[in-house]
Amino acid sequence: MDVLDTVIYSSMWGVILLALVQAVNKPKQPQTTYLITLLVLLLIHVSGELVIYTGAYQYFPALVGMQMPIRILLGPALFFYACATMSPTLSISKKSYAYALIGPAIAVLVMLPFVVGFTSAEKLALADPATRNPEHFKVALYTCIANMVVFMVFNAFYFIKALQVHTRHRQQLMERFAEIQSRSLDWFRIMLLMWGIVWLCYSLSYIPTLTGWRLPWLDLLPFFEATVLLAFAQLALNQPILSKEDKGLPVSAQLRSATLSQEKMDVISGALKNIMKEKQLFMDYELSLNKLSKAIGVSENHISETLSQSLETNFFQFVNGYRISEAKKRLVETDKRVSTIQYEVGFNSKSTFNTAFKKSTGLTPSLYRKQAT
Repeated sequence: MDVLDTVIYSSMWGVILLALVQAVNKPKQPQTTYLITLLVLLLIHVSGELVIYTGAYQYFPALVGMQMPIRILLGPALFFYACATMSPTLSISKKSYAYALIGPAIAVLVMLPFVVGFTSAEKLALADPATRNPEHFKVALYTCIANMVVFMVFNAFYFIKALQVHTRHRQQLMERFAEIQSRSLDWFRIMLLMWGIVWLCYSLSYIPTLTGWRLPWLDLLPFFEATVLLAFAQLALNQPILSKEDKGLPVSAQLRSATLSQEKMDVISGALKNIMKEKQLFMDYELSLNKLSKAIGVSENHISETLSQSLETNFFQFVNGYRISEAKKRLVETDKRVSTIQYEVGFNSKSTFNTAFKKSTGLTPSLYRKQAT
């Protein structure tokens, strides 16, 4: 029995169970349903690890490896969660579910020689180098390797698809809102990459068995996985349900070709610049494409087309450009605190303001003031 790893995975089991209780008690929404499904799959995965680390496999050898086909569903589950959370599509097709089952089906087929071909005694003998049959060990080892290859290829495919969902979501927000931090789910991209690292490490954990090389950093895998799991559960449970207005397809994806003449776009771009300078609409931190459309009497699609085709920017960058310009002016001409100026020019988030300011000037607001005075 590996005491330390048993404690870590037991803690993870408890964290998932608590997260499940909280998720079940949340209002019924597709986002919550897919989160519950994902947590159940993680619970099965962790339970499978506990069977190994606690030594329970000695009493239930038939359970060894049974979590492998289920683990392959983690990638699709993350993708479906991303779709339910960020995609404007309200339902996921039966075909998508069927495709998600291909990976586990392959894993089951790969495992058949091990599951059906060995007796319980032969499976237990594999745990001890002194008692294992070399030929049986090769079959077991190749079964694990084949499963991990299927796991990595299949989940990499769904990771990329989930990443694309988030990228499209963030893009359409930038085309419609001047403040996107509360809607953008940037944490999801980070957690997706962290899960990818965790599961890549699971695959690499077979290298010592194959080559005899020792990879000491793999000993930290349970700690890392526990940290990622705790962070994901906390962030996912606290993620508000996005409204229909916060979801949608990027306008650039909808506009296949230019529909406005250059002359018409010049008129609209002039109106946009005038209203920003005269009425300073950019100071409204809740400014949206819809509000701007009503203010100048031009449709949202025409504004978006003008911004992308004529001004080569998007709504988010266009508005924040005026905000940064006004912030630079006030940093030099007044002695107001940076946080005060941030809110005055329309930024409702300190991190968004600092990121946008540094991207524009190469300096932080404080350093810009210091160098300008």
